[in-house]
Amino acid sequence: MGVRSVKQIVEGCAKRGIEVLTLFAFSSENWKRPKEEVSMLMSRFLEALDNEVTKLHENGIRLCFIGNLQQLSEPLRERIQAATALTEQNRRMTLVIAVAYGGRWDMTQAAKAIAAKAARGELAPEDIDEATVARHMALADLPDPDLLIRTGGEQRISNFLLWNLAYTELYFCDVLWPDFGEAELEAAIEHFGRRQRRFGLAPSQVEVR
Repeated sequence: MGVRSVKQIVEGCAKRGIEVLTLFAFSSENWKRPKEEVSMLMSRFLEALDNEVTKLHENGIRLCFIGNLQQLSEPLRERIQAATALTEQNRRMTLVIAVAYGGRWDMTQAAKAIAAKAARGELAPEDIDEATVARHMALADLPDPDLLIRTGGEQRISNFLLWNLAYTELYFCDVLWPDFGEAELEAAIEHFGRRQRRFGLAPSQVEVR
């Protein structure tokens, strides 16, 4: 049921001209769940990749994966690499799948990469700024999200894209993900359209369009 919702939302976003869609498939904390549940989730993820990649490619969707992928099984990593290679030239929409991902992990790996460059003399500490950090985050080559949709009645971001969500509009709904479809997507987009995005400015400083 969850995969069915993914298909509907990917199709709905592509139809609306949305350039990037990121889905939180499996968090770094989800490894703490019962082994049987984790095994089932990984199996379903593998099946979904096998069944859907060709159709995504035919529809011009580029697939990207972010997270600590080394934690995944070798067969799953191989499927991910194949899906990424197959779709890398597609430009209709980029679909990012966050798997074994956590916002704190993302920031930690960025800090390690920056520290390593500084230790090698490739980067002076005084030159490290927000742009430097952004270039080392998992979504370095993509824009920050405009809208975060959280389903299931929870009102938290659960360690998702902590760096990138600084000025993202948040939308919470009670509908569970397996029941989230076109109507719910349209409601979220309409909500976003009513927001005034100020990025720290006063309302009077924001141009009305």
